[in-house]
Amino acid sequence: MAYGRNSEELQRRRQVALAGGQGKSRERHLAAGKLLVRQRLELLFDDGFEFEDGLLAASETGLPADGIVTCVGKVNGRDIAVIANDATVKAGTWGRQALLKFNRMQDLARDMGLPLLFLVDSAGARIDEQKTLFLGRNGWGNIWYNQVQASGVIPQVCVLFGPSPAGAAYVPALCDLTIMVDKQASAYLGSPRMAKMTIFEDVTDEQMGGARLHTSVSGVGDVLVKDDAEGIEMARRYLSYLPPNWTEKPETVTPVAPVVGDKPIGEIVPHHQNVAYDVHELIDALVDEGSFFEVKANFAKEMTTGLARLGGLSVGIVANNSKHKGGVLFNDSSDKAARFIWMCNAFNIPLLFLQDISGYMIGSSVEKAGIIRHGAKLLSAVCEATVPRICVLVRKAYGGGYLAMSGAPTHPDAMLALPTAMPALVGPEAAVNAIHYNQIMELPEAERAAFVAAKRDEYAADIDVYKAAADTFAAEDVVAPELLRDDLVKRFRIYSRRNASTIQRRSAVHPV
Repeated sequence: MAYGRNSEELQRRRQVALAGGQGKSRERHLAAGKLLVRQRLELLFDDGFEFEDGLLAASETGLPADGIVTCVGKVNGRDIAVIANDATVKAGTWGRQALLKFNRMQDLARDMGLPLLFLVDSAGARIDEQKTLFLGRNGWGNIWYNQVQASGVIPQVCVLFGPSPAGAAYVPALCDLTIMVDKQASAYLGSPRMAKMTIFEDVTDEQMGGARLHTSVSGVGDVLVKDDAEGIEMARRYLSYLPPNWTEKPETVTPVAPVVGDKPIGEIVPHHQNVAYDVHELIDALVDEGSFFEVKANFAKEMTTGLARLGGLSVGIVANNSKHKGGVLFNDSSDKAARFIWMCNAFNIPLLFLQDISGYMIGSSVEKAGIIRHGAKLLSAVCEATVPRICVLVRKAYGGGYLAMSGAPTHPDAMLALPTAMPALVGPEAAVNAIHYNQIMELPEAERAAFVAAKRDEYAADIDVYKAAADTFAAEDVVAPELLRDDLVKRFRIYSRRNASTIQRRSAVHPV
């Protein structure tokens, strides 16, 4: 029998590939508190691989599996595809065989309708192979081309355990959700060393593109976790809310009653518009216990977004949080909500808007930063959503913010209101200033405060949710707080039965 074709030789080669990198690279990896790539996969899968492709890739060159594991396994009982870097092999960089494996698993996931999970811990492309893998049609750029082609077709999730520099940074950026490990994950187009050499800026990895920066300032990251194991667990949990692909609906699970807190909903929501409260309390009182999975919790906190279960049904929640900046819409919060809405719409996840909004931020600084453009992005996302959509007027519902948060003219399936709702073009303060400014200026200064207070009270008294529901059919119903959850569960059950229709066109032209 020819050398290399006996079972002993096969077994030896397999063991070398499965062991991954050895020596100092392995020691550094473990010393940093990281799990090895196959340990991560053990935590991820319910019960091992279904199969692995390319295990013996680059076996002749001393690079086990060419530094990348591509496989399929079950998560929560469902098949998913995985592309995972082995950072102990040449820092998890991409070579020729790694690229072939990477692209092949992307094709398989898209063609078979499987969610695709990227476990990223890589120094990026191998510069010493750029002559053959950078410029041509078969180059590294196929990775991102394939990600864009799969966007909205299958869920794409990234857990970033370590670096993802230069072009590799677009892997997490193009995913639907990116989970980042604190003090380990990083992503940047130019490294701190390159920045120091070219633009004379002296910064650390964390300052340039660390997990906390990206999950709180830039918005590239969506979820911050403390270690590898938590990152894997969060990925498993997130995928449980989604269907395998765009043609299917999320799984409905056994309903669980919401958390029984110290206060009922009627006491959680303050009656006065200027009293702030944490919308998380309202969400917890509505959704199945322990089911809220927040997306971008540390970024643009005036907007709260996340997945939850409502009577066992997956829903996406978009909520103003008056605890932060009064819940006013800014550029980042508009972007945050728009992208979340696009993701939910792509994967048949119904949307629940909890509206308590005084409008978009005003002022020269936000105008220079493009608040109109960013606000238009959110309006686009809301108006083109075809999944079941319910808006609840919790409290304030003013101006353009009312529309951006799925107001009646954007054609939600239902507009509901709590008795605390205050729908109006503008709030009392702005209205009195606009209507009575000249009259106020003509009054003696000592009389102005009393006049303004009286006019504000008069205007506020005319903001009546019952009149809005009665005169203009602005709301399908005004719901008692204690009945809101049951009403939402019943409505989503009914609305989820219809087939969504879309406008025939090549694509919308979105504001960016």
